[in-house]
Amino acid sequence: MPQANPYPLRVDKTIMEKFKFLAANNGRSVNKEIESLMKKAIQAYEQENGPISVPPLSE
Repeated sequence: MPQANPYPLRVDKTIMEKFKFLAANNGRSVNKEIESLMKKAIQAYEQENGPISVPPLSE
């Protein structure tokens, strides 16, 4: 899967350190943990509100 445009994340240092702990505890990198949470949020939204339609991705 091609990498999407990187998104710089600005977050409080304490929150990031705790998040790193959670990611490691789940056996994931911070990036994969963020991706996992994003997927869960999208799934929850779509279950309540229906599918989100996005334009086709151009490569």
